[in-house]
Amino acid sequence: MHCQTLVLGAGIVGVSTALHLQARGRQVILIDRDEPGSGTSHGNAGLIERSSVIPYAFPRQLGALLRYGLNRQPDVRYSLLHLPKAAPWLWRYWRQSAPGRLAGAAADMLPLVQRCVEEHDALIAAAGLEGLVQAKGWIEVFRDPALFAQAKADAKGLSRYGLQFEILECGQLQAREQQLDATVVGGIHWLDPKTVNNPGALTRGYASLFLQRGGQFLHGDARSLRQVAGQWQVGSRRGPITADEVVACLGPQSADLFSGLGYEIPLAIKRGYHMHYSIRDGAQLEHSICDTQGGYVLAPMARGVRLTTGIEFAASSAPGNQIQLGRCEALARKLFPALGERLDDTPWLGRRPCLPDMRPVIGPAPRHPGLWFNFGHAHHGLTLGPVSGRLVAELVTGEHPFTDPAPYSATRFD
Repeated sequence: MHCQTLVLGAGIVGVSTALHLQARGRQVILIDRDEPGSGTSHGNAGLIERSSVIPYAFPRQLGALLRYGLNRQPDVRYSLLHLPKAAPWLWRYWRQSAPGRLAGAAADMLPLVQRCVEEHDALIAAAGLEGLVQAKGWIEVFRDPALFAQAKADAKGLSRYGLQFEILECGQLQAREQQLDATVVGGIHWLDPKTVNNPGALTRGYASLFLQRGGQFLHGDARSLRQVAGQWQVGSRRGPITADEVVACLGPQSADLFSGLGYEIPLAIKRGYHMHYSIRDGAQLEHSICDTQGGYVLAPMARGVRLTTGIEFAASSAPGNQIQLGRCEALARKLFPALGERLDDTPWLGRRPCLPDMRPVIGPAPRHPGLWFNFGHAHHGLTLGPVSGRLVAELVTGEHPFTDPAPYSATRFD
């Protein structure tokens, strides 16, 4: 089989990339070893996060570093066995989180974040997936008055980004989410983001749109990619497929491909978990809720309430555990007492592909003509899938890109 363009990886980034290439006239085959939307795209908190204009940075306050060093916090946990391997990457992440460098990352990411909702909206409408998405925003809640006061000041400081939000004092928050515990002192309701009640179904819906428009999806192994007679070839269940160009959208598995081609890109994995719960006594959770201190999200989903955890630094292949989930669940039951029984047999374990400078890699592979990268979206794969798919499709097809792609170039690590 032969096609113009192969897209490797059928998560939200890969499927969106395939759709944008297809819309620009490319004949595209989408390749994945699993079904579309079954990896990290399946298990996130379902936020199309227009309000995340400041990337998630490494803490730099001494008190916070000491707390995390004790390894007892609910939002971040690390494996002692993995720490020596992770330390060089964490050092780079810490350096990139200095105020000036963080401001630079925020400026570079803003063109992507600003377009995230509208790019999703176009695909949602085309695929008829409006039933999966709500325009309610999400609420950040606080249990500590000092942290709430700081958060209010920080939110007002983001006014230059044109974000819409409401500051909710205790009574206002209780009126908006009546089942929250009375000890919560207030919250900030971010209004620009949208929420998805089944992220995996959204990705699969986008994949169905790709197929309806004439695309093909095949099971195959991206690790088999090689150059043959000036073309790219990858193995599939239907035999080898050749293409003029390839876009690698492999998320946390990206290193399996680029390291074999000689690229030294500092990709690391932040692991995270989710679990679904019932709700007791006919109660309702109207919005996605983020407990900033606990580092978890409670999100209304089609299956129930999904609790998603923060960050676990451990080997990608290490077995999952329930340490972090247990810590977050204890806090969540205090915050939302109507949280009921677990609905999943075991916690779902996901892997976020992260780079220390808090920017993805989007653009050409410097030493391999015809190979393109689109990975490393960290906590915002769902948010940025369609907009980064658009950018890489514009670059592949020679269209004028909507923003300068230089900040996302793989050459920045040379």
